[in-house]
Amino acid sequence: MILHKNENKSKFGVILFHSTSHALRAEKVLAQAGIGNKLIPVPRHLSSDCGVCLRIAHADQEAARQILKAAGVEIAAICDL
Repeated sequence: MILHKNENKSKFGVILFHSTSHALRAEKVLAQAGIGNKLIPVPRHLSSDCGVCLRIAHADQEAARQILKAAGVEIAAICDL
């Protein structure tokens, strides 16, 4: 089986937060900026101080980071799923 370059890459990433309030604020900020996202429980293989994270498209990770930074929303990490 031949793998294409992008087949081994995840289509989604997650943004981890230190608190639920940061996650909820980020959800709203990203939605207003037109970045699709979904609030989900933090996957077990990832650690966070908060029990929820935002799932976003892999292609939107850098834009999301910049938008959240400009809005003053603190993030713990951005990880691939």
